[in-house]
Amino acid sequence: MIRLPLVTIASASMASLLLVATAASAQTTPAAAAPDAGRLHAADQTFISDGTKAVATQRDAARIATSRSTDRDVKAFAERVSTDNAKISDALRAASPRGVDVPKNDPDTAVLASINNLRGAEFDKAYIEQVALAGEQKALSAFQAEIASGRDPQLKDAAKMALPTIQKHYAMAQELAKRKHLSVAAQ
Repeated sequence: MIRLPLVTIASASMASLLLVATAASAQTTPAAAAPDAGRLHAADQTFISDGTKAVATQRDAARIATSRSTDRDVKAFAERVSTDNAKISDALRAASPRGVDVPKNDPDTAVLASINNLRGAEFDKAYIEQVALAGEQKALSAFQAEIASGRDPQLKDAAKMALPTIQKHYAMAQELAKRKHLSVAAQ
């Protein structure tokens, strides 16, 4: 049996305890920092809520339009919006800070319900006025507000990247309304 001096055993024990304590501290430090990473400025939180709701509403309403509309111009607009907004939605989720929940599908159910049972020309008019014009204005406002007031750089960049597409959708909606002899004034 090997006999070690008491000082050596005590030193080895202290070193082991110090090593275990350091390892435990290192494991808890990131967890303690995680809640701060999940906190967002109010403007960013509003953007995640309002921006995703506007995009999801536009996308889901466009899917309804492709099956309920009888007008090829309305259907073409809806297909473009559906495709573009699916990409915008994915970009918003990718840009959100780690630990922040971005709703995948959170449309405004009242807007969808208002057009869901309509068909033909009645559907087209309601879709153009309530979704294409008014809905795109809501989306524009949400994305412009994030660009102006947001603090999270990734969310601001996502808003900047998506804004030209949303502006294009709004311009297309205005043109569509003019061709169908509907008012393009603010809804």
